[in-house]
Amino acid sequence: MKSAVSKFPIPTTKCLKIKQLIEPHFDPTWHFHPEYQLACVFEGTGTRYVGDNISQFDSDDMVLTGANLPHVWRSDDKYFEKKGLSTKVIVTYFSLDFMGPIFLNKDEMARIKKLLQSADRGVEVKGNTKQTIRKIVKKMLHQQDFEKVLSLLLILHLLSKSKELHIINKQGYINRVSDSDSKRMQLIHSYILNNYKREIRLGDVASLANMAPNSFSRYFKSRTNKSFTEFIAELRISMACKLLKSNNQAILDIAFDCGYQTLSNFNRKFKEITGTNPKSYRKNYLKIL
Repeated sequence: MKSAVSKFPIPTTKCLKIKQLIEPHFDPTWHFHPEYQLACVFEGTGTRYVGDNISQFDSDDMVLTGANLPHVWRSDDKYFEKKGLSTKVIVTYFSLDFMGPIFLNKDEMARIKKLLQSADRGVEVKGNTKQTIRKIVKKMLHQQDFEKVLSLLLILHLLSKSKELHIINKQGYINRVSDSDSKRMQLIHSYILNNYKREIRLGDVASLANMAPNSFSRYFKSRTNKSFTEFIAELRISMACKLLKSNNQAILDIAFDCGYQTLSNFNRKFKEITGTNPKSYRKNYLKIL
């Protein structure tokens, strides 16, 4: 499997590459690459896609992704529409080459090896572990070469011992995306993200991908591990959850803003995916605050 988008390739003479990106919005391109990636968000909110998972992210998001695991951090619409907003993320890229198979298979490396295997499904970092690593990553921007390597090893060590990790994709997740899929899947993802608020017809997206509807349905499910309608529904409900938590907007208006034409359909799909209704979801969230 090859890289779909070469973001910031590691020079052959280096063990890792760390980059701080400050932009009006995150790069909306769905992509994957052969390097492992630790993404630490410091500013910005939006929707995160890792493998077949769709989740909302805030300005303290931290995720470790494995080699060739498809992902994109899509900024909220306001970052594309308004001036004066910005996003900030520090991304660390590394491959297993700098440790080598002999070193990685030693007993002392067992925990880190297991961590990197988990990264194939994406690992979200939480709690005190996240706060500690954020400080280390910020220091790495100003460190010399070998100091950066030591800091990366420390980060992997802390992650390997932590109980504040969440595996993003379910057990059994299979990454079937190849380099030949990259442009087509980028096009599909972009279209869905730009049009989820309105009706999305299977035939229209299939035509965009130059495929017959039935062939497209099989293709999409084989690449995302869920049907086209399931993907759209999970995206819309994920957006609805964000709106329910972030403002006092009427539930009916949220339903329309997320692409649902009737409140009954929205309520039914919301409960099917979250296990509760929108009103209870908002009420339970406010209790936590």
